[in-house]
Amino acid sequence: MDARLLEILVCPLCKGPLDYLKDKQELVCKADRLAYPIRDGIPVMLDEEARTMSAEEVDALRK
Repeated sequence: MDARLLEILVCPLCKGPLDYLKDKQELVCKADRLAYPIRDGIPVMLDEEARTMSAEEVDALRK
């Protein structure tokens, strides 16, 4: 994932920052507990495509 792209991408719902999970190929919004998939190197920033994360998953990212 291009670092410049990561700097400008924000959550489409809350406009908050996103964390890149390279191993899962996802961009995560901790505030909304959503994980946006990256398919073929392209972030899919549609809320209907996002995976809802459990509170435990988000807590693990904060550590």
